[in-house]
Amino acid sequence: MANLLDYVDWRGDLDFNTVPPNSVDALLFSTLSYINFAGIVPNDANVFVSLQEAANGLFVIPKVEERLRVERDLELLERCARSKRFGSCRVGFYRDVLIREQETQFAAITFLLSDGSAFLAFRGTDSSMTGWKEDFNMSYQDTVPAQLAALEYLKDFASVTTMPLHICGHSKGGNLAVYAASKCGFQIQRRIAGVYNNDGPGFHQAMMEDPGYLAIVPRIHTYVPQSSVIGMLLEHEEPYTVVKSTQVGLLQHDAYSWSILGGDFVCEEELTAESRFVDKALKTWMADMSIEERNTFVDTVFDVIASSGVDNTKDLFRIKSLAALLKQLKSDEEAKKLISSEFNNLWLAATKSQSKKNEKE
Repeated sequence: MANLLDYVDWRGDLDFNTVPPNSVDALLFSTLSYINFAGIVPNDANVFVSLQEAANGLFVIPKVEERLRVERDLELLERCARSKRFGSCRVGFYRDVLIREQETQFAAITFLLSDGSAFLAFRGTDSSMTGWKEDFNMSYQDTVPAQLAALEYLKDFASVTTMPLHICGHSKGGNLAVYAASKCGFQIQRRIAGVYNNDGPGFHQAMMEDPGYLAIVPRIHTYVPQSSVIGMLLEHEEPYTVVKSTQVGLLQHDAYSWSILGGDFVCEEELTAESRFVDKALKTWMADMSIEERNTFVDTVFDVIASSGVDNTKDLFRIKSLAALLKQLKSDEEAKKLISSEFNNLWLAATKSQSKKNEKE
């Protein structure tokens, strides 16, 4: 089954004037936003370089793999840079912020297309524990710093241009794209051609009633794989399209596993029963927790991780790191009790969901 890399080979000979931007392009730009372009792509909204220049600058950097989320991102960039469709793009206005003290992880990049429009791509969660903590904070905070940074980014770019705008992101980046488009005001909203949320979490119920959100809903395109977990978290007002993935379970969150045919995704009729079950269990678990309890649980989990010396998700599941985590838990009886209690509550929520599922069957 074809994926993003195959799409570039198939569609790369036609520019955006010939074939307008689509949802697969949005996933591609969202994926490229994970690359660390610091020092290569200008951070000025008025200064842009060609995608080929950005690629060449990245290729010569020692230990370039440290700037990548996965190795295939480099291959995707290379193929895009030498294609007519994406090679004609110019990139700029690169922002990358990581502030541990404020639990903030945010990055974005803008692509100028040959048809005169712009794609603003918000990065999803990186491998830092700060980024993951901010994601978990979404479970009890109405607004997290990255959302405010996304709104500021959109407003700053819109203030110096008049071009049509597309906004996109994968995972947390999809949430940021929707948030920024919802809160930017009517004058900017009228210029937004589309918002693309690729398996990004939703929002709290209050957002579902926000006038700005309701105004932009018809232009939001939300895509989730058939066993989605991340994209089903919290609430969504907008409809979503289910995409066929070649992976299983949580691995379906990987954009390279999404199946593509021609210029569109290969779609499924509905989410799998497993996805619906997990979604119901997680929502039941969270509904039984107060905001304060969610806050305490998240803080406790990440305090234990920090105390164990782990600061990167790539190291989290290594044997040495797991041993350090277990040692830290044993020395902190209160944290151990709280975490054990909540995982037990999650198990009970799953059991409750399974019982209701069995009754319906």
